[in-house]
Amino acid sequence: MPRIYTHLTTQERAVVMTMCDDRCSIRSIAKRLCRAPSSISRELRRAPVKSNAYDANLAHLQSQARRLIPRRIAKLHTDGHLFLIVRHCLNLLWSPQQIANILKAMWPDEPDKTVSHETIYNAIYLHPRGELKREMIACLRHHNQVRKPRSRGIDRRGQIKDMQSIHIRPPEIEDRIIPGHWEGDLIKGEGNRSSVGTLVERTTCFVVLAKMDNAGTRSVVDSFSAVLNRQPAELRKSMTYDQGREMHGHKILTERTGVQIYFADPHSPWQRGSNENTNGLLRQYMPKGSDLSIYSQDELDAIALSLNTRPRQTLGWKSPLVVYTEHIARLQLLADSIH
Repeated sequence: MPRIYTHLTTQERAVVMTMCDDRCSIRSIAKRLCRAPSSISRELRRAPVKSNAYDANLAHLQSQARRLIPRRIAKLHTDGHLFLIVRHCLNLLWSPQQIANILKAMWPDEPDKTVSHETIYNAIYLHPRGELKREMIACLRHHNQVRKPRSRGIDRRGQIKDMQSIHIRPPEIEDRIIPGHWEGDLIKGEGNRSSVGTLVERTTCFVVLAKMDNAGTRSVVDSFSAVLNRQPAELRKSMTYDQGREMHGHKILTERTGVQIYFADPHSPWQRGSNENTNGLLRQYMPKGSDLSIYSQDELDAIALSLNTRPRQTLGWKSPLVVYTEHIARLQLLADSIH
């Protein structure tokens, strides 16, 4: 059976003092109290000495004082410099995992300046109730959100004419090695009366947002064409979309941009995982139930820039902007060498 250790009581310390006065051995004291000799030895070593004799009362007071002293100060105590850094990164809407890995990259040889993401979560949720705790929780991606199961009903959407299935995509798209392949979707505002187009490049996680006048086919084609044509032609190869009716004009979009459109299976969001994940991140900037028509294209570009400068685990904690720019530079270098 496992041993259960308990501290010496005041009565036991009185016995220790009495037997020490009678010059009894440590082992005899331990046998009398049914304690390990090492426990008695430690008690005598760390207890205060008065006139070269063990004092039970002083030993008990010292024991009580030791129990009130924490073994070490928490790394993320609210008055510490590290807590201010973590709080600043949370206000930038960085996740605890992103913050933890960036701290390790900044101070790889100074463990006192790094914390794990679990420590950050504990510091947030174990913080005393108040405004600061509410502020920090509001910075988290899934604050007070419950994931609801998606319905698995019959697909009632009209079939898109001449659509190409995701299952005939070239293998290079699935491997995420060659950049230029995008995933697209719409996020909807209050009452589905406003929309914003979202595009994510599969290799670099680079995000592009498009302002929509409405969710109609013409508006979707015009908006996606405008933002895609801002990208280099070499990085406009394909886009994977769901079977939403707003993409009935996919052939026109291909003609305008050169982007080949592939369609995912119904009720299969994991086939566009990068885009689904990005839509979740965007809800930190554009909460569900809000009016998305208030955002101009410049404001949407600023939100995209904020996401594109966040470090990402899938990119080795580089930001999408850095990786995307590296690809553009390599393409330019290749073009110059050919010329």
